[in-house]
Amino acid sequence: MRPPVAHHRPRTGALRARPHLPAPAPGWSISADVVVVGSGVAGLTAALRCEAAGLATVVVTKARLDDGSTRWAQGGIAAALGEGDTPEQHLDDTLVAGAGLCDEDAVRLLVTEGPDAVRRLIATGAHFDESEEGGLELTREGGHHRRRIAHAGGDATGAEISRALVEAVRARGLRTVENALVLDLLTDAEGRTAGVTLHVMGEGQHDGVGAVHAPAVVLATGGMGQVFSATTNPSVSTGDGVALALRAGAEVSDLEFVQFHPTVLFLGADAEGQQPLVSEAVRGEGAHLVDAGGTRFMLGQHELAELAPRDIVAKGIMRRMQEQGAEHMYLDARHFGADMWEHRFPTILAACRANGLDPVTEPIPVAPAAHYASGGVRTDSHGRTTVPGLYACGEVACTGVHGANRLASNSLLEGLVYAERIVADIAAAHAENGLHARVPQPVPYAEQPAHPLLAPETRFAIQRIMTEGAGVLRSEASLATAAEALDRLHTEARDALAENGKTAEPGVDTWETTNLLCVARVLVAAARLREETRGCHWREDHADRDDTDWRRHIVVRLHPDRTLALHTTDTADFPPTLPQALGGARAGGAPMHHQEQ
Repeated sequence: MRPPVAHHRPRTGALRARPHLPAPAPGWSISADVVVVGSGVAGLTAALRCEAAGLATVVVTKARLDDGSTRWAQGGIAAALGEGDTPEQHLDDTLVAGAGLCDEDAVRLLVTEGPDAVRRLIATGAHFDESEEGGLELTREGGHHRRRIAHAGGDATGAEISRALVEAVRARGLRTVENALVLDLLTDAEGRTAGVTLHVMGEGQHDGVGAVHAPAVVLATGGMGQVFSATTNPSVSTGDGVALALRAGAEVSDLEFVQFHPTVLFLGADAEGQQPLVSEAVRGEGAHLVDAGGTRFMLGQHELAELAPRDIVAKGIMRRMQEQGAEHMYLDARHFGADMWEHRFPTILAACRANGLDPVTEPIPVAPAAHYASGGVRTDSHGRTTVPGLYACGEVACTGVHGANRLASNSLLEGLVYAERIVADIAAAHAENGLHARVPQPVPYAEQPAHPLLAPETRFAIQRIMTEGAGVLRSEASLATAAEALDRLHTEARDALAENGKTAEPGVDTWETTNLLCVARVLVAAARLREETRGCHWREDHADRDDTDWRRHIVVRLHPDRTLALHTTDTADFPPTLPQALGGARAGGAPMHHQEQ
């Protein structure tokens, strides 16, 4: 059922009363033209292009430069680089996977600018696997009708891309602050971006809480997979960028569309944290999904069988598990032989053997696990958010490219293409308005509303709540239970702060846990509102796709009192972002449907 109709009112005024994380006052500060938060393919590409454009750039990253999600990417990067392939064919496959919610203009930008972006990545120093003829060796993955996935080191594409970009950053002497958790956005008296606050965890350039003052901030903080008990994401993926953007007043969109990778190495029902991924490229090279009896259950479910889009394969696995009362299915690639496993998939082979399995001689037990957030901070085609001067790219962003389900290996490409588009916009604003001349003057945070912090052990409670209530299979009952449990955690922390000023001690664990609760509440609220099954959002109580009422996006904002405002767009196209960029303005949003929580 659609929410009641109301008009969306554009925000005006400064952001001084926004909620923020309790933290000591910054004890040090540095200044720059641009601060890039994150060191995956999106963040480092943005930083390198900013430096090349003559912009003073600081890279802030939560761990080491090469510790983000990019290095874990196995399959590759998709682009129309092969003979006979075209951007139009890539666009068609992306739109089908996105289940009617892709912004077609955003996808067209991705697929047309993608091939040259990959070539520039190669020029930066990334080495991709080549065929015997000397060209790129391309493979297929789920949802692709052609071989268009470039890979490196067999199944170590992300590690190679990360290596090349990190080496380039270090060779060019970009200023970096490692082991730093970014806390909140700084804004000036007009509500424009003025930098970020951050906490350096003892091994970086500075210790304790500090600030980077800059008129442009690029969020490239990656995903939020740690909101679930089992995920392919590294431990740093705690939704920090989305939570920061929400506290700053930015809009997020489509957070209900969490992609669960179909084939994650099953380590037991109680396994928690980062789980080993078994790349889709294994199926692309001919591996079969089978049940315990050896039956290929994906045959007949989709024309591409095991190579159907990820949401379809994940659902197929879950259905078979339900039918048979099983905890996992199997991926059978014994026919590859030892030589192919060792040369094409050495990373996966090592992970299996480290856990007592040998895929050369036995099928691999697999089950879906949280993998990728198709939604995130809402941006336009230049990566601009609804907060002036705040940009987002990579997994933290929602550009409209992925719709309801990301097409395999489009994520690295999106990071490349939209990072370059962001830098083009910042450089143009610098040329037009004198970015260097504007030294941002941050407005101090108001004493209230402070954001209550949660005890570190609450993290595990959040993960259990989300896995049980908002995982691959969802329903009104499961989501209502999850919402009630999350609201209880939120209310208890809020009331303790209001009644006696007590909150958990500021620190990395409490800040991360608080961020996880923030994104979990938004995800559950959006999933509960979307009463249909579409893409990777699977509602057992609304099993059909509903294009009449739900071919639209859910947009969420966080009020200063930390209540949620949910809106739905009128169409599948994103409305424009609000007045923004470093010197320009854009029209406000179109009418939306509105609901408060």
